[in-house]
Amino acid sequence: MALRTSDTIEGSIADKQTHDDAIGGQIRELRKVKGLTLKELAGSAGISVGYLSQIERNQSKLPIGVLKSISTSLGVQINWFFHGSDVPTDEKSIVVRANNRRKLTFTALGIEEELLSPNLSGPLELLMSTIAAGADSGDYSHEGVEAGLVVSGTLDLWVSGQFFRLNAGDSFSFKSTEIHRCANSGAELAKVVWVITPPHY
Repeated sequence: MALRTSDTIEGSIADKQTHDDAIGGQIRELRKVKGLTLKELAGSAGISVGYLSQIERNQSKLPIGVLKSISTSLGVQINWFFHGSDVPTDEKSIVVRANNRRKLTFTALGIEEELLSPNLSGPLELLMSTIAAGADSGDYSHEGVEAGLVVSGTLDLWVSGQFFRLNAGDSFSFKSTEIHRCANSGAELAKVVWVITPPHY
């Protein structure tokens, strides 16, 4: 989805205040998923806690510059908050069309992630990862449980020191608190669908 001009975005901010997925609500949702307090996000974005609280409750104007600062602090592109503007209201909380997925690209890692679930406020998140040949996530861990299905290509998976090479059709599950890592040692893109609970985007 192409990034809109600043004037259009500022107009959209005002237009969205009555929708369930108003930008303030999306900011709050993403902040909580990332485990940030109001104080931590406000400090990182260079705004006051009170102002951020008003923004999250859609009770204050949100200039494009402030939204850019908040987006950067949350680790997403600004267009994260403007997806689905043409999606029928009755679909927004249930359906994600293939051409309207929110995306995060980790260029340095060679990994792109698309959010398949409608939002991050539910008990789980559904992701599609596209992992470039030679890409490696590095070791990490977090709270929760996750499972996945390799849709295409080859996925190398390490969980608490154990190594597994998975091919298309193979699936897996483990506690996210275990140190884990994934990589693509194949010659073509690997696509993996992940289910993670609770959401940890």
